[in-house]
Amino acid sequence: MNNKIVVGIDVSKKYLDIAKGSRDPSPAHVEYNDEQVRKIVDQMQEWEPKLIVLEPTGGLERPLMAALLEAGQSVACVQPRRVRYFAKSIGVLAKTDKLDARLLAHFGESTNPSPTKLPTAQQQRLAALLTRRSQLVAMRTSERNHLATGSGEVQASIQEHLTYLNAQIKQGEEEIGDLLEDAPEMRKQREILESVPGVGQITAFTLLGYLPELGQINRKQIAALVGVAPFNKDSGTRRGKRTIYGGRARVRTVLYMATLSATRFNPTIKRFYQRLVDAGKPRKLALVAAMRKLLTILNAMMRTMQPWQFSVHTSP
Repeated sequence: MNNKIVVGIDVSKKYLDIAKGSRDPSPAHVEYNDEQVRKIVDQMQEWEPKLIVLEPTGGLERPLMAALLEAGQSVACVQPRRVRYFAKSIGVLAKTDKLDARLLAHFGESTNPSPTKLPTAQQQRLAALLTRRSQLVAMRTSERNHLATGSGEVQASIQEHLTYLNAQIKQGEEEIGDLLEDAPEMRKQREILESVPGVGQITAFTLLGYLPELGQINRKQIAALVGVAPFNKDSGTRRGKRTIYGGRARVRTVLYMATLSATRFNPTIKRFYQRLVDAGKPRKLALVAAMRKLLTILNAMMRTMQPWQFSVHTSP
């Protein structure tokens, strides 16, 4: 392995721009297709880079990333927000595909991001099914809003579409259930997650599909990955409010809903949340802290592959 080379790859729908290091004078510009992906994999085997850095682009990056990971390459799929902040910090304001490829390489050289773990085939299919379910639910919400303002004839059309969407959502959830039943390890993981009071079926599905790192990294890393780790805003004697941002929005959304339920029905989370509120903490801040607490518990349970134990998790 060449310990000096970090490759940046900018992914778009039709093209890939590949920079061999941040100072590559002429990054390669190639079509994004199966043949070119195979050629890139062969090229990386020759270059032996320390790391390959790319950004998520709505799923377009997955075929390339999967091929590189399966070939044994070290690949980091990094948040676009982090890269944009990095670009501003070094005074890079222009944006082109070739510049982005060099910028990704520069980001990798400077920050050494953690490599991304290759999801299993089941995890990839689960994530795809969950993404489709999310799209259908969003469409259903939009149509329900239209239903209240539409005329009689329009309402009939909307109602017909809602019936179709409900059937599609139900079918998708059944396919997700069947997928987990056919994957013994994931079925066991689902049972462990759903053993926690407050964690339901959709939360378990989402964690398995969008957070494969659960149980594989420590509590601070998992909190930062999801976006529930507080960031300091201190300067001199000033102590600013701690805030959270970034992370995986889909995971954070279901974790929020699970925590709302847990503050009522999970004795550990309920007591933790109430203690913060009684101490004068704002309810929103207390809820975020409870989200982090619940995520920490889930991470520990998945690491040990042990279900919820009332006596353990409700001890003082």
